[in-house]
Amino acid sequence: MERDELSSWLRLSLTEGVGNVTARKLLSALGSPNAVFEQSRQALTQLVSPSQASALQDVPAELGTLLTTTMSWLALSLRDGVGRRVVTLGDPLYPDSLLNIEDPPLLLYLMGRVDTPYPSANCLAIVGSRNPTPQGALNASQFAHTFEAGGFTVVSGMALGVDAAAHEGALLRSPEPQTHLATIAVVGTGLDRVYPSQHRDLAHRIATRGLLISEYPLGTPPLAPNFPKRNRLISGLSCATLVVEAALKSGSLITAKLAAEQGKDVFAIPGSIHSTQSRGCHALIRQGAKLVESAQDVLEELSPFTPPRELVSDNIQTLSDMDEDTDAKLLNALGFDPVSLEALQARTGEDTAHLQASLMSLELEGRVVRLPGGLFQSIHQG
Repeated sequence: MERDELSSWLRLSLTEGVGNVTARKLLSALGSPNAVFEQSRQALTQLVSPSQASALQDVPAELGTLLTTTMSWLALSLRDGVGRRVVTLGDPLYPDSLLNIEDPPLLLYLMGRVDTPYPSANCLAIVGSRNPTPQGALNASQFAHTFEAGGFTVVSGMALGVDAAAHEGALLRSPEPQTHLATIAVVGTGLDRVYPSQHRDLAHRIATRGLLISEYPLGTPPLAPNFPKRNRLISGLSCATLVVEAALKSGSLITAKLAAEQGKDVFAIPGSIHSTQSRGCHALIRQGAKLVESAQDVLEELSPFTPPRELVSDNIQTLSDMDEDTDAKLLNALGFDPVSLEALQARTGEDTAHLQASLMSLELEGRVVRLPGGLFQSIHQG
């Protein structure tokens, strides 16, 4: 995009009191941002309110700085080889699936494999708690890995917890050969910032094998209202949304609600009746979301193509087929929920010293995790 054209689009996006809906109305009537700014105030009042017409006559004070920053950011692609692009409504790279949602962004900032197609029919959203249980994080990673191996792009929000686990799972497979985006992160800041900061390496790997997308101008900090707003893009880019774990008041439920309103399938993984992180999923299932116990359940629902059996993670499973050794008995006694040492003693009849030694061994093997409050939980591998 040429500098002058970018300047016009940025100016329209920055104009006070002119949101996406009004901007689309102006573009529909006049054709381009340049044409909008060529109109007199009187002509503009035929399309917008007098206050909006006046605002369109003024050049936003921050336009010059943002334009320079954006042009410099775009030029970085020549140095580091990571694609960067600003796409507008009507641009061939603008996702068709977002044109059909309520309030599609005027501009999208892209970073990563910007020339790789991302049809919504091959995109699956995975969302969930920022503080998942160990099993929830493992489920997110395993489901994402299976989806990506089956030819789907995993879409999430790069937040802590389930989002990060989903992105990581989608990136597990060898990058070659790869004809589709492994994962898409829809973020709530400008793409020149990484939030949370500990995801800097993750963001780099997503840009290498996938795509980062934001509707927010460069320099936008992590503002609380921006994160629930971006959820409409996560669901909008995807053919379906899977909720791994979620409390009753959760941004993940917002994403699921938006997906349903957009006519998309919503899936949810059930969990323990004692876990607050499962209540959101259970509520969704009561409201009509499809209960799933494995990634295969989702793939069979969405596509006639079934990935090879060895790629499929049966993420929720029992331990009844394990050898009846001490570890197996202890894992069976642990079950799926967090449990105290005292409760395990009652279930197994083992003395404290022997039980603690067994738990330590399983913890070192990555099969049990120690939780706050003196609780233990098994991690069921897929």
